Amino acid sequence: MSLPGKIYHGGFCAIERPEIRHSDFAKDFGVGFYCTGLQEQAERWAKRYASPIVSVYGYALANALNVLAFDAMTEEWLDFIVSCRSGTPHRYDVVRGAMANDQIWNYVADYMTGILTREQFWVLAKFKRSTHQIAFCSQQALESLNFLENYEVLK
Repeated sequence: MSLPGKIYHGGFCAIERPEIRHSDFAKDFGVGFYCTGLQEQAERWAKRYASPIVSVYGYALANALNVLAFDAMTEEWLDFIVSCRSGTPHRYDVVRGAMANDQIWNYVADYMTGILTREQFWVLAKFKRSTHQIAFCSQQALESLNFLENYEVLK
């Protein structure tokens, strides 16, 4: 999947100047500011909050950025998510691909703890809805974003 013309971030407030914030739990593609090319998905993210807001961005990725792109859920994608969710840092400025949403994450966690084999993970994961995420993992990557607008999502 190539990057769309607009990307979206769902949250509880408008974010005109994105920041990379460290949290107590590891995310799919490590530390970063997460967006999606799927407007509907950003709206679902936003609806988790009392005042759901979607921020909309344009982008111009510089050629100098180190970008890792997963066009599908592959063995490499799974290994990368397991590594990031285990807290291992990486060297990429931008990482994009499918997200391990709540259901997929449960399968990833079960795979990480040995409850599921790799083969069992793939049998379960292949039936889930398509998702998309883009993690901007460096300050240089954040500078490629251009805030366009924000809007409130109706619950």
